[in-house]
Amino acid sequence: MQIDLRTVSIQPLRQTFDHLARRFGDKPASRYQEGSYDIQASENLHYRPTWAPEQELYDPTISRIVMRDWYALKDPRQFFYSTYTLSRARQQDTAEANFDFVESRGLADMLPDELRQLALDVLVPLRHAAWGANQNNTFICGYGFGTTFTQPCMYHAMDNLGSAQYLSRLGLLLGGTEALEAGKGAWLDALAWQPLRRYVEDSMTVRDPFELFMAQNACLDGLLYPLVYERIVDDYLSSRGASAVAMLTQFMSDWFDETRKWVDAVIKVAAAESEHNREQLRAWSVTWGDRAASALLPVVELVFGSQADEVVSEQVGAFKARLEKNGIAL
Repeated sequence: MQIDLRTVSIQPLRQTFDHLARRFGDKPASRYQEGSYDIQASENLHYRPTWAPEQELYDPTISRIVMRDWYALKDPRQFFYSTYTLSRARQQDTAEANFDFVESRGLADMLPDELRQLALDVLVPLRHAAWGANQNNTFICGYGFGTTFTQPCMYHAMDNLGSAQYLSRLGLLLGGTEALEAGKGAWLDALAWQPLRRYVEDSMTVRDPFELFMAQNACLDGLLYPLVYERIVDDYLSSRGASAVAMLTQFMSDWFDETRKWVDAVIKVAAAESEHNREQLRAWSVTWGDRAASALLPVVELVFGSQADEVVSEQVGAFKARLEKNGIAL
């Protein structure tokens, strides 16, 4: 008996969804494309917001930034829900291992009292700033336009909530519940923290989602994370024997290095769209960048004292160079 095996090629009737075929051509789409492109609600919105009847429920004209295609603001990481959660799960495993290592080896108890208190004074109040970043990015997601722009903002919001929780755990590990109460008191009353608190609270009143993106994700985070987690934690504290603090804040350092690529990509595309966008982004960068530097100076003075001006100025220069690479000349 002889059996002939033949290969039969079956062509699918369609390669992808119609809206993706119109954008990318009739070819198989990636999961990121399927979960991100052309799914923004834009038609058949049955009512206008009662709190702002002059606008649509999802309205790109809320922002002074004008884009021919808001989906041009894509995420270079190509995060959609599955890839985002898998990535953060791996990072959480690392963070948990770091906390377990510091606690099981008694590294927290080995910290000099002066450095322990300095770490608590600088880091614990920042959990309130991280909560503000969570609220701001949630707003951008709710009022921004285009899923490739708003979707990463929701991930960014949850990341900031995670950072606030890690800072709370750091406070509990190094100083107990008293450290959390002291951090809250410093955020509310200490003179060094009031400029940053004002910045965070004022940013919550911004109604333009792209201006808020610049104020929070570009200007404040662009200065806060390098100053706090690179200059204070990695350079100052670690060099004096408090490397355990760097282990406990590794997530924040790694997270900023990753998310900076997304923030830069958004700014670069928006700036390249038109001269109008470029000038508007420049104006926001000047206004919010100057305020962020002034707000962070008293916090940096807690560690560097009279050298704080030099440290902040150096980081402001690096921040301006970063913006210039993305098409915004200051």
